[in-house]
Amino acid sequence: MPANVTPEYLKAEDTYKSAKSPKEKLAALELMLSTIPKHKGTEKMQLQIKRNLSKLKKEVEKEKELKKGGSGGTSFFVRKEGAAQVALAGLPNSGKSTILNKLTGKEVDIGHYAFTTVKPTPAMLQYKGIQIQLVDMPGLIEGVSLGKGMGGPLISAIRAVDAIVILVDLSVDPVKDLELILSELEAKGLRINKKVPNIEIQKLPTGGIEIIGENFLVECNSQDVKKILQEERVHNAIITIKEPVTLTDIFEVLDSSLEYKKAIIVGTKGDLPGSKEGLERLQNHVNNFKIIPVSALNNVNLDILPSEIFSILGIIRVYTRSPGGQIDNEAMPMKIDSTALDAAKKVHKNLYKNFKFARVWGESAKFDGQRVGPEHVLRDGDIIEIHV
Repeated sequence: MPANVTPEYLKAEDTYKSAKSPKEKLAALELMLSTIPKHKGTEKMQLQIKRNLSKLKKEVEKEKELKKGGSGGTSFFVRKEGAAQVALAGLPNSGKSTILNKLTGKEVDIGHYAFTTVKPTPAMLQYKGIQIQLVDMPGLIEGVSLGKGMGGPLISAIRAVDAIVILVDLSVDPVKDLELILSELEAKGLRINKKVPNIEIQKLPTGGIEIIGENFLVECNSQDVKKILQEERVHNAIITIKEPVTLTDIFEVLDSSLEYKKAIIVGTKGDLPGSKEGLERLQNHVNNFKIIPVSALNNVNLDILPSEIFSILGIIRVYTRSPGGQIDNEAMPMKIDSTALDAAKKVHKNLYKNFKFARVWGESAKFDGQRVGPEHVLRDGDIIEIHV
Protein backbone atom coordinates (compact mmCIF):
# COMPACT_ATOMS: atom_id res chain seq x y z
CA MET A 1 0.00 0.00 0.00
CA PRO A 2 1.60 3.30 -1.06
CA ALA A 3 2.09 5.77 1.76
CA ASN A 4 0.73 8.73 -0.18
CA VAL A 5 -2.89 7.65 -0.60
CA THR A 6 -5.47 10.02 0.86
CA PRO A 7 -7.40 9.51 4.11
CA GLU A 8 -10.56 9.49 1.97
CA TYR A 9 -9.17 6.54 0.01
CA LEU A 10 -8.25 4.61 3.15
CA LYS A 11 -11.74 5.20 4.57
CA ALA A 12 -13.31 3.96 1.32
CA GLU A 13 -11.05 0.90 1.39
CA ASP A 14 -12.15 0.09 4.95
CA THR A 15 -15.77 0.45 3.86
CA TYR A 16 -15.13 -1.93 0.95
CA LYS A 17 -13.55 -4.55 3.20
CA SER A 18 -16.47 -4.44 5.63
CA ALA A 19 -19.21 -4.29 2.95
CA LYS A 20 -21.44 -7.33 2.75
CA SER A 21 -23.59 -6.85 -0.36
CA PRO A 22 -22.36 -6.39 -3.96
CA LYS A 23 -24.10 -3.00 -4.08
CA GLU A 24 -22.25 -1.78 -0.97
CA LYS A 25 -18.94 -3.07 -2.34
CA LEU A 26 -19.62 -1.36 -5.67
CA ALA A 27 -20.26 2.01 -4.02
CA ALA A 28 -17.06 1.69 -1.97
CA LEU A 29 -14.98 0.71 -5.00
CA GLU A 30 -16.25 3.68 -7.00
CA LEU A 31 -15.28 5.95 -4.11
CA MET A 32 -11.85 4.29 -3.93
CA LEU A 33 -11.32 4.91 -7.64
CA SER A 34 -12.35 8.56 -7.37
CA THR A 35 -10.11 9.27 -4.35
CA ILE A 36 -6.95 7.33 -5.21
CA PRO A 37 -4.09 9.61 -6.38
CA LYS A 38 -3.65 9.30 -10.15
CA HIS A 39 0.04 8.66 -10.86
CA LYS A 40 2.26 5.85 -12.12
CA GLY A 41 2.90 4.53 -8.63
CA THR A 42 -0.78 3.64 -8.17
CA GLU A 43 -1.50 2.43 -11.71
CA LYS A 44 -1.67 -1.26 -10.77
CA MET A 45 -3.91 -0.42 -7.80
CA GLN A 46 -6.20 1.57 -10.10
CA LEU A 47 -6.28 -1.35 -12.51
CA GLN A 48 -7.22 -3.82 -9.78
CA ILE A 49 -10.02 -1.53 -8.59
CA LYS A 50 -11.35 -1.24 -12.16
CA ARG A 51 -11.29 -5.00 -12.59
CA ASN A 52 -13.20 -5.51 -9.34
CA LEU A 53 -15.64 -2.79 -10.40
CA SER A 54 -16.29 -4.48 -13.72
CA LYS A 55 -17.10 -7.80 -12.07
CA LEU A 56 -19.29 -6.26 -9.38
CA LYS A 57 -21.25 -4.16 -11.89
CA LYS A 58 -22.27 -7.34 -13.68
CA GLU A 59 -23.36 -8.89 -10.38
CA VAL A 60 -25.38 -5.82 -9.38
CA GLU A 61 -27.06 -5.56 -12.80
CA LYS A 62 -27.95 -9.24 -12.70
CA GLU A 63 -29.40 -8.77 -9.21
CA LYS A 64 -31.48 -5.80 -10.41
CA GLU A 65 -32.89 -7.78 -13.32
CA LEU A 66 -33.87 -10.63 -11.03
CA LYS A 67 -35.61 -8.24 -8.61
CA LYS A 68 -37.43 -6.44 -11.42
CA GLY A 69 -38.70 -9.72 -12.81
CA GLY A 70 -39.41 -7.99 -16.11
CA SER A 71 -41.82 -5.50 -14.57
CA GLY A 72 -39.76 -2.50 -15.58
CA GLY A 73 -38.72 0.35 -13.30
CA THR A 74 -37.70 3.97 -13.35
CA SER A 75 -36.51 4.76 -16.87
CA PHE A 76 -35.30 7.91 -18.59
CA PHE A 77 -35.32 6.23 -22.01
CA VAL A 78 -35.76 8.69 -24.88
CA ARG A 79 -36.47 7.20 -28.30
CA LYS A 80 -33.87 8.41 -30.79
CA GLU A 81 -35.09 10.59 -33.62
CA GLY A 82 -33.28 12.44 -36.39
CA ALA A 83 -29.66 12.03 -37.44
CA ALA A 84 -28.25 11.77 -33.90
CA GLN A 85 -29.10 12.16 -30.23
CA VAL A 86 -27.06 14.62 -28.15
CA ALA A 87 -27.24 15.07 -24.36
CA LEU A 88 -27.12 18.50 -22.73
CA ALA A 89 -25.41 17.54 -19.47
CA GLY A 90 -24.40 19.73 -16.57
CA LEU A 91 -24.95 20.55 -12.93
CA PRO A 92 -28.36 21.88 -11.82
CA ASN A 93 -29.00 25.47 -12.92
CA SER A 94 -26.16 25.43 -15.46
CA GLY A 95 -28.37 26.73 -18.26
CA LYS A 96 -29.27 23.50 -20.08
CA SER A 97 -32.96 24.31 -20.50
CA THR A 98 -32.22 27.84 -21.68
CA ILE A 99 -29.84 26.55 -24.36
CA LEU A 100 -32.39 23.94 -25.47
CA ASN A 101 -35.00 26.68 -25.78
CA LYS A 102 -32.67 28.98 -27.74
CA LEU A 103 -31.49 26.30 -30.18
CA THR A 104 -34.77 24.51 -30.83
CA GLY A 105 -37.54 26.95 -29.89
CA LYS A 106 -39.08 24.36 -27.56
CA GLU A 107 -40.85 25.93 -24.59
CA VAL A 108 -39.47 24.35 -21.42
CA ASP A 109 -39.65 25.31 -17.77
CA ILE A 110 -36.70 27.55 -16.91
CA GLY A 111 -36.13 28.33 -13.25
CA HIS A 112 -33.43 29.97 -11.17
CA TYR A 113 -33.40 26.99 -8.84
CA ALA A 114 -31.94 23.49 -8.92
CA PHE A 115 -33.73 20.54 -10.54
CA THR A 116 -36.14 22.47 -12.74
CA THR A 117 -35.66 19.58 -15.18
CA VAL A 118 -36.77 16.33 -13.54
CA LYS A 119 -36.77 14.07 -16.60
CA PRO A 120 -35.02 14.13 -20.00
CA THR A 121 -36.63 16.65 -22.35
CA PRO A 122 -36.01 16.13 -26.09
CA ALA A 123 -36.32 18.71 -28.86
CA MET A 124 -35.18 18.84 -32.49
CA LEU A 125 -32.41 21.09 -33.77
CA GLN A 126 -32.62 21.87 -37.49
CA TYR A 127 -29.18 21.99 -39.11
CA LYS A 128 -28.53 22.26 -42.85
CA GLY A 129 -30.98 19.64 -44.04
CA ILE A 130 -30.86 17.27 -41.06
CA GLN A 131 -32.42 17.12 -37.62
CA ILE A 132 -30.39 16.56 -34.46
CA GLN A 133 -32.21 15.51 -31.31
CA LEU A 134 -31.05 17.46 -28.27
CA VAL A 135 -31.98 16.05 -24.86
CA ASP A 136 -32.00 18.34 -21.81
CA MET A 137 -30.90 15.99 -19.04
CA PRO A 138 -31.71 16.45 -15.33
CA GLY A 139 -28.85 18.00 -13.38
CA LEU A 140 -25.84 15.90 -12.44
CA ILE A 141 -24.78 16.10 -8.80
CA GLU A 142 -21.85 14.80 -6.80
CA GLY A 143 -22.48 11.14 -6.05
CA VAL A 144 -24.83 10.51 -8.98
CA SER A 145 -22.60 7.58 -9.99
CA LEU A 146 -23.30 6.09 -6.55
CA GLY A 147 -27.06 6.42 -6.97
CA LYS A 148 -27.64 9.91 -5.57
CA GLY A 149 -30.02 12.33 -7.28
CA MET A 150 -31.41 10.80 -10.45
CA GLY A 151 -28.74 8.09 -10.18
CA GLY A 152 -28.68 5.11 -12.50
CA PRO A 153 -31.52 6.12 -14.86
CA LEU A 154 -29.82 9.46 -15.61
CA ILE A 155 -26.43 7.87 -16.29
CA SER A 156 -28.09 5.23 -18.49
CA ALA A 157 -29.79 7.94 -20.53
CA ILE A 158 -26.46 9.74 -21.05
CA ARG A 159 -24.72 6.48 -22.02
CA ALA A 160 -27.29 5.96 -24.76
CA VAL A 161 -26.65 9.22 -26.64
CA ASP A 162 -24.31 9.74 -29.60
CA ALA A 163 -22.47 12.77 -28.19
CA ILE A 164 -22.53 15.14 -25.22
CA VAL A 165 -22.64 18.91 -24.74
CA ILE A 166 -21.24 19.61 -21.27
CA LEU A 167 -22.55 22.87 -19.82
CA VAL A 168 -20.70 24.72 -17.06
CA ASP A 169 -21.53 28.07 -15.46
CA LEU A 170 -18.58 30.37 -16.22
CA SER A 171 -19.51 32.79 -13.44
CA VAL A 172 -19.06 30.30 -10.59
CA ASP A 173 -16.30 27.63 -10.72
CA PRO A 174 -16.33 25.99 -14.16
CA VAL A 175 -13.16 23.96 -13.55
CA LYS A 176 -14.55 22.36 -10.40
CA ASP A 177 -17.90 21.73 -12.08
CA LEU A 178 -16.27 20.15 -15.13
CA GLU A 179 -14.10 17.84 -13.02
CA LEU A 180 -17.14 16.76 -11.00
CA ILE A 181 -19.09 15.96 -14.18
CA LEU A 182 -16.22 14.06 -15.79
CA SER A 183 -15.41 12.06 -12.65
CA GLU A 184 -19.05 11.01 -12.18
CA LEU A 185 -19.35 9.91 -15.82
CA GLU A 186 -15.95 8.20 -15.73
CA ALA A 187 -17.00 6.22 -12.65
CA LYS A 188 -19.92 4.78 -14.62
CA GLY A 189 -17.83 3.66 -17.58
CA LEU A 190 -18.06 6.72 -19.84
CA ARG A 191 -14.84 7.84 -21.52
CA ILE A 192 -15.22 11.41 -22.74
CA ASN A 193 -13.04 12.65 -25.63
CA LYS A 194 -10.77 9.67 -25.27
CA LYS A 195 -10.02 7.27 -28.09
CA VAL A 196 -10.23 3.51 -27.86
CA PRO A 197 -6.69 2.14 -27.40
CA ASN A 198 -5.33 0.82 -30.71
CA ILE A 199 -5.25 -2.82 -29.68
CA GLU A 200 -6.76 -5.72 -31.60
CA ILE A 201 -7.77 -8.90 -29.80
CA GLN A 202 -8.46 -11.93 -32.00
CA LYS A 203 -9.83 -14.74 -29.87
CA LEU A 204 -8.97 -18.28 -30.99
CA PRO A 205 -10.12 -21.78 -29.98
CA THR A 206 -6.57 -22.96 -29.19
CA GLY A 207 -2.94 -21.87 -29.28
CA GLY A 208 -2.50 -19.85 -26.11
CA ILE A 209 -1.76 -16.13 -26.09
CA GLU A 210 0.50 -14.45 -28.66
CA ILE A 211 1.38 -10.77 -28.30
CA ILE A 212 2.45 -8.77 -31.35
CA GLY A 213 3.97 -5.35 -30.64
CA GLU A 214 5.44 -6.00 -27.18
CA ASN A 215 7.73 -3.00 -27.73
CA PHE A 216 4.68 -0.74 -27.30
CA LEU A 217 4.06 -1.87 -23.70
CA VAL A 218 4.62 0.96 -21.21
CA GLU A 219 5.80 0.08 -17.67
CA CYS A 220 4.61 -3.50 -18.01
CA ASN A 221 5.61 -6.66 -19.85
CA SER A 222 4.03 -9.51 -21.76
CA GLN A 223 3.59 -11.57 -18.58
CA ASP A 224 1.56 -8.76 -16.99
CA VAL A 225 -0.66 -8.66 -20.08
CA LYS A 226 -1.13 -12.43 -20.14
CA LYS A 227 -2.10 -12.39 -16.47
CA ILE A 228 -4.84 -9.81 -17.12
CA LEU A 229 -6.11 -11.74 -20.13
CA GLN A 230 -6.27 -15.00 -18.21
CA GLU A 231 -8.07 -13.35 -15.30
CA GLU A 232 -10.59 -12.05 -17.84
CA ARG A 233 -10.95 -15.62 -19.18
CA VAL A 234 -9.10 -14.98 -22.42
CA HIS A 235 -6.79 -17.99 -22.78
CA ASN A 236 -6.29 -18.24 -26.55
CA ALA A 237 -5.85 -15.09 -28.61
CA ILE A 238 -3.57 -12.97 -30.77
CA ILE A 239 -3.08 -9.51 -29.25
CA THR A 240 -1.86 -6.89 -31.72
CA ILE A 241 -0.65 -3.65 -30.11
CA LYS A 242 -0.20 -0.70 -32.48
CA GLU A 243 0.67 2.18 -30.17
CA PRO A 244 2.17 2.77 -26.70
CA VAL A 245 -0.25 1.30 -24.12
CA THR A 246 -0.43 0.67 -20.38
CA LEU A 247 -2.03 -2.17 -18.45
CA THR A 248 -5.05 0.07 -17.94
CA ASP A 249 -5.42 0.40 -21.73
CA ILE A 250 -5.32 -3.39 -22.09
CA PHE A 251 -7.99 -3.81 -19.44
CA GLU A 252 -10.24 -1.13 -20.93
CA VAL A 253 -10.14 -2.79 -24.35
CA LEU A 254 -11.39 -5.95 -22.66
CA ASP A 255 -14.16 -4.10 -20.82
CA SER A 256 -17.20 -4.19 -23.11
CA SER A 257 -19.20 -2.02 -20.69
CA LEU A 258 -17.20 1.13 -21.51
CA GLU A 259 -18.72 3.80 -23.75
CA TYR A 260 -16.56 6.31 -25.62
CA LYS A 261 -18.29 9.65 -26.33
CA LYS A 262 -17.28 12.86 -28.06
CA ALA A 263 -18.10 16.10 -26.26
CA ILE A 264 -17.75 19.86 -26.36
CA ILE A 265 -17.94 22.27 -23.45
CA VAL A 266 -20.39 25.16 -23.52
CA GLY A 267 -19.55 27.83 -20.96
CA THR A 268 -22.85 29.50 -20.04
CA LYS A 269 -23.80 32.82 -18.45
CA GLY A 270 -20.99 34.71 -20.14
CA ASP A 271 -22.75 37.98 -19.35
CA LEU A 272 -22.40 37.59 -15.56
CA PRO A 273 -19.60 39.03 -13.39
CA GLY A 274 -16.65 36.65 -13.07
CA SER A 275 -17.43 34.77 -16.28
CA LYS A 276 -14.39 36.14 -18.14
CA GLU A 277 -12.04 34.95 -15.38
CA GLY A 278 -13.88 31.62 -15.23
CA LEU A 279 -13.39 31.12 -18.97
CA GLU A 280 -9.66 31.81 -18.68
CA ARG A 281 -9.30 29.24 -15.87
CA LEU A 282 -11.23 26.70 -17.89
CA GLN A 283 -9.15 27.27 -21.02
CA ASN A 284 -5.94 26.84 -19.02
CA HIS A 285 -7.25 23.65 -17.43
CA VAL A 286 -8.36 21.59 -20.45
CA ASN A 287 -6.65 20.77 -23.72
CA ASN A 288 -8.80 18.02 -25.23
CA PHE A 289 -12.12 19.88 -25.36
CA LYS A 290 -13.37 22.68 -27.55
CA ILE A 291 -14.88 25.38 -25.34
CA ILE A 292 -17.63 27.66 -26.63
CA PRO A 293 -18.47 30.54 -24.27
CA VAL A 294 -22.05 31.76 -24.68
CA SER A 295 -24.52 34.23 -23.30
CA ALA A 296 -28.15 33.30 -23.82
CA LEU A 297 -29.18 36.74 -22.57
CA ASN A 298 -27.10 38.57 -25.19
CA ASN A 299 -27.26 35.83 -27.86
CA VAL A 300 -23.46 35.51 -27.91
CA ASN A 301 -22.15 32.51 -29.91
CA LEU A 302 -25.54 30.78 -30.03
CA ASP A 303 -25.37 30.94 -33.82
CA ILE A 304 -22.23 28.77 -33.97
CA LEU A 305 -23.42 26.09 -31.54
CA PRO A 306 -25.28 23.97 -34.15
CA SER A 307 -22.15 23.57 -36.30
CA GLU A 308 -20.02 22.81 -33.24
CA ILE A 309 -22.50 20.13 -32.16
CA PHE A 310 -22.53 18.67 -35.67
CA SER A 311 -18.71 18.51 -35.66
CA ILE A 312 -18.60 15.94 -32.83
CA LEU A 313 -21.18 13.56 -34.29
CA GLY A 314 -18.88 11.80 -36.76
CA ILE A 315 -21.42 12.10 -39.56
CA ILE A 316 -21.74 13.77 -42.94
CA ARG A 317 -24.75 15.03 -44.88
CA VAL A 318 -25.34 13.42 -48.28
CA TYR A 319 -28.06 14.58 -50.66
CA THR A 320 -29.56 12.16 -53.17
CA ARG A 321 -31.11 12.68 -56.56
CA SER A 322 -32.62 10.32 -59.10
CA PRO A 323 -30.99 10.33 -62.57
CA GLY A 324 -32.04 13.57 -64.23
CA GLY A 325 -34.26 14.45 -61.28
CA GLN A 326 -34.32 17.02 -58.50
CA ILE A 327 -32.03 17.07 -55.48
CA ASP A 328 -33.78 15.97 -52.27
CA ASN A 329 -34.26 18.79 -49.78
CA GLU A 330 -33.54 16.53 -46.80
CA ALA A 331 -30.00 15.28 -46.37
CA MET A 332 -29.20 11.67 -45.60
CA PRO A 333 -26.94 11.42 -42.51
CA MET A 334 -24.07 8.96 -42.91
CA LYS A 335 -20.92 8.05 -41.01
CA ILE A 336 -17.69 9.79 -41.94
CA ASP A 337 -15.78 7.80 -44.63
CA SER A 338 -18.98 6.29 -46.03
CA THR A 339 -18.75 5.19 -49.66
CA ALA A 340 -21.03 5.50 -52.67
CA LEU A 341 -22.06 1.87 -52.11
CA ASP A 342 -22.90 2.63 -48.47
CA ALA A 343 -25.18 5.42 -49.70
CA ALA A 344 -26.89 3.07 -52.15
CA LYS A 345 -27.47 0.55 -49.36
CA LYS A 346 -29.01 3.19 -47.12
CA VAL A 347 -31.38 4.43 -49.85
CA HIS A 348 -32.68 1.00 -50.88
CA LYS A 349 -31.42 -2.59 -50.86
CA ASN A 350 -32.14 -2.96 -54.60
CA LEU A 351 -29.87 0.00 -55.39
CA TYR A 352 -27.19 -1.67 -53.27
CA LYS A 353 -27.55 -5.08 -54.94
CA ASN A 354 -27.66 -3.71 -58.49
CA PHE A 355 -25.19 -0.82 -58.09
CA LYS A 356 -23.25 -0.05 -61.30
CA PHE A 357 -21.85 3.42 -60.71
CA ALA A 358 -22.74 6.80 -59.24
CA ARG A 359 -22.30 10.43 -60.19
CA VAL A 360 -21.18 12.82 -57.50
CA TRP A 361 -21.24 16.59 -57.06
CA GLY A 362 -19.44 18.21 -54.15
CA GLU A 363 -16.18 18.19 -52.21
CA SER A 364 -15.28 14.57 -52.95
CA ALA A 365 -15.69 14.98 -56.71
CA LYS A 366 -12.87 16.16 -58.98
CA PHE A 367 -15.52 17.85 -61.10
CA ASP A 368 -19.32 18.15 -61.02
CA GLY A 369 -21.08 14.94 -61.95
CA GLN A 370 -17.94 12.80 -61.74
CA ARG A 371 -18.63 9.12 -62.40
CA VAL A 372 -17.41 7.05 -59.46
CA GLY A 373 -17.29 3.43 -58.37
CA PRO A 374 -18.66 1.75 -55.23
CA GLU A 375 -15.59 2.51 -53.07
CA HIS A 376 -15.62 6.27 -53.68
CA VAL A 377 -15.51 8.03 -50.28
CA LEU A 378 -18.13 10.75 -49.85
CA ARG A 379 -17.68 14.10 -48.10
CA ASP A 380 -20.08 16.34 -46.18
CA GLY A 381 -22.58 18.07 -48.46
CA ASP A 382 -22.06 15.78 -51.46
CA ILE A 383 -24.87 15.09 -53.91
CA ILE A 384 -25.05 11.53 -55.23
CA GLU A 385 -26.95 10.07 -58.18
CA ILE A 386 -26.99 6.26 -58.13
CA HIS A 387 -27.19 4.21 -61.33
CA VAL A 388 -28.18 0.55 -61.55
